[in-house]
Amino acid sequence: MSLLARIIFRIRFKMNFSRIISTCYWKILGMQIGPKTLLKGTRVTWPHQVKMGKQCRLEHDIYFHYDGIYKTGPSIIIGNNVFLGFGCEFNITKKIVIGDDCLIASGCKFIDHNHGMELGELMSTQTAPKSKIVLENDVWLGANVIVLKGVTIGKGAIVAAGAVVNKSIQSYEIWGGVPAKKISQRI
Repeated sequence: MSLLARIIFRIRFKMNFSRIISTCYWKILGMQIGPKTLLKGTRVTWPHQVKMGKQCRLEHDIYFHYDGIYKTGPSIIIGNNVFLGFGCEFNITKKIVIGDDCLIASGCKFIDHNHGMELGELMSTQTAPKSKIVLENDVWLGANVIVLKGVTIGKGAIVAAGAVVNKSIQSYEIWGGVPAKKISQRI
């Protein structure tokens, strides 16, 4: 084996070893992680609230933030064979369900709650409206998409980069913009 091949092998081995250690750490703390799913550089506030399927691919700096009071989980459910790009954030108080075979590009954010906006009372003391988010199977979100409370994105839908999704999307539709609007239909 050449010197370059040995160096590459050692680097890849060290990277995979650290992912295996990180995955074991989160499993010990209560996160449910399917086979062949490896984590590294992931931040989680309540590990028992996260359930991930098999063969998921996660890049660095993914943040699973469960913002609710302690309860039995999971509230963040990710299906099989899901790709999560660098810097994705899950800010959840109720629930998010991501189906199988979804592609979620870098910087996407999921927020299932809002602040109250009634006059005469401080916004910080008002009850936050919340509603679950659902991504069905085979959904593709471009980079930096923001998905807000109460949204369901149908099977095979595509959302363009930078969109803010505040309404549900039907299956096989293509949406984009701020706020997101239907651009086209997949044929």
